[in-house]
Amino acid sequence: MVLTTGARARELTRAVRSVQAQHGPPIEIMVVSNGSDPPAVPADVRVLQLAENLGIPAGRNRGVAGTAGQVILFLDDDGWFPSPALADHLRGLFDADPRLGIVSFRIIDPDTGTSQRRHVPRLRSDPARSSPVTSFLGGGCAIRREVFERCGGLPEQFWYAHEEIDLGWRALDAGFRIYYDAAAVMYHPRVAPTRHRDFYRLHARNRAWLARRNLPWPLAVLYVADWMAISMARTRSAASLQDCLAGLMEGLRSPCGQRRPIRWRTVLQMAKLGRPPIVLPAAICWRRMASRSDALGARLLLS
Repeated sequence: MVLTTGARARELTRAVRSVQAQHGPPIEIMVVSNGSDPPAVPADVRVLQLAENLGIPAGRNRGVAGTAGQVILFLDDDGWFPSPALADHLRGLFDADPRLGIVSFRIIDPDTGTSQRRHVPRLRSDPARSSPVTSFLGGGCAIRREVFERCGGLPEQFWYAHEEIDLGWRALDAGFRIYYDAAAVMYHPRVAPTRHRDFYRLHARNRAWLARRNLPWPLAVLYVADWMAISMARTRSAASLQDCLAGLMEGLRSPCGQRRPIRWRTVLQMAKLGRPPIVLPAAICWRRMASRSDALGARLLLS
């Protein structure tokens, strides 16, 4: 178990207690203090103090390196597990299927009882339905250690955004399954991803890095064009659009780490699961944008 923390002492205490309350064997807990003041934790909880904020992927990688469990649970400090039976449930899933690599949790807002659309790694789907998927949620998931180490962990240069997609694609290409489990519930308050200052720039940059690192070149070009068209359709301000374009140029020009393109067989598998690496051809997206300039048209395009 690896929890990442900023400076939310009360929320961290709640998260740790929800892990300690799990049925079955005791769970090793590692709290990663990513450039923040050392948190106060119980005596049986270990803390990895990082002198500076290295970003989400690097913080999680450092935490994993300091633990020994064969299944790693990631939990953000402002999340918690409402059921003490979750750990036993996950043990059963991983024991029953040696090819199960990653389980993505159902994330529920405790105030409304609903799940945000972005927290379900499928298109147009019911959050209460479980199924195989092609990605997962980094702040609420369980990963077989073999998968994490074999696929190289999370890409640290991403800092924030889409690092889970990178690891997920590599896990699929290595022959492992990713499963969205609606019965594996994690509570997390509803928040807007755009609260992060560099949201638009990092999303655009990391989309380009995803393509360059993982996709065959014909798909890489389409993927980047596709997502930029979608991002421009979603963007509502000139400043945000400028950030998207800056991120795109950074993603195309800057080093992105080792390139290991996934096999076409993996691309076909992703398509069968309903989430190929191309959402809409960029030309179609642009054509629809041109014909529907009002807000309703933009929303229909993305539905």
